[in-house]
Amino acid sequence: MIYTVTFNPSLDYVVHMDQFRVGEINRAAREMIYPGGKGINVSLVLGNLHIPSKMLGFVAGFTGREIERLATVHGGDCAFILLDEGNSRINLKVSAREETAVNGLGPHISDDKLALLMKQIQLLQDGDTLVLAGSIPADVPDTIYEQILQSLEHRPIKVVVDATGDLLKNVIAYKPFLIKPNHLELGELFSVTLSTDEEVTLCARQLQAMGARNVLVSLGGDGALLLGEDHKVYRMPAPQGQLVNSVGAGDSMVAGFLAGYETSGGDLSEALKMGVCAGSASAFHEWLATEEAIQDIYQQLS
Repeated sequence: MIYTVTFNPSLDYVVHMDQFRVGEINRAAREMIYPGGKGINVSLVLGNLHIPSKMLGFVAGFTGREIERLATVHGGDCAFILLDEGNSRINLKVSAREETAVNGLGPHISDDKLALLMKQIQLLQDGDTLVLAGSIPADVPDTIYEQILQSLEHRPIKVVVDATGDLLKNVIAYKPFLIKPNHLELGELFSVTLSTDEEVTLCARQLQAMGARNVLVSLGGDGALLLGEDHKVYRMPAPQGQLVNSVGAGDSMVAGFLAGYETSGGDLSEALKMGVCAGSASAFHEWLATEEAIQDIYQQLS
């Protein structure tokens, strides 16, 4: 079973308009409401690919109940912890000539609720996969990912970490199965600007030397590069298509990679291909990739 953790999920309110004018009343041409959060996105795309997973994390108040309801409507299996106070955050995304976003803060997570999550994680079975995705709320210890990996260090559980900065860097020594920085985030880890595949590969090798088993680097419109635990470099270009929405594309790549890895019996080349197909399918649509959209792109790349 695959488990995903979203510490600070959101209710994403997306409005479309021709032009956004600062300081004036703006009227939406279209609007949508989605359950948001990187772990939630990973689980929903896995579900679209018929790979079961369970969503862990925290929700609060009326917005939290709506996040859970919408996630369930879209096929999610939720095991969120309900917080006693506050409301899950609302993220506003305005799509006009440019994209503008205002992300909420989210509720306070108490130590006893964090302890409940740790208990859930300890119930994972050998052979399961745990996905830790996204940032953490300001009042949660910035060592929380490290604590989780440390608690699973000697168990045969594959851990995937999709995070940035120290949140990612501090867990690499615990040998996560997969990390997924994009090329900008990878460069920031080493205070360099990456322009070529060779430069990306060099930094990925440094992360692998530090402990990461597989390093999947999203290259945006140029596709993705994977440094596998077999020490081979795999490269997949992005398919042709019109970028519609970049939100969730990286999460979809993680989901596609895990789906490809599982269904192919651990073939890293197939995992990378499915990852690029799923990430691209989400980028070319208003929300997360459907199975049909992913398979259409898969056929193009075959």
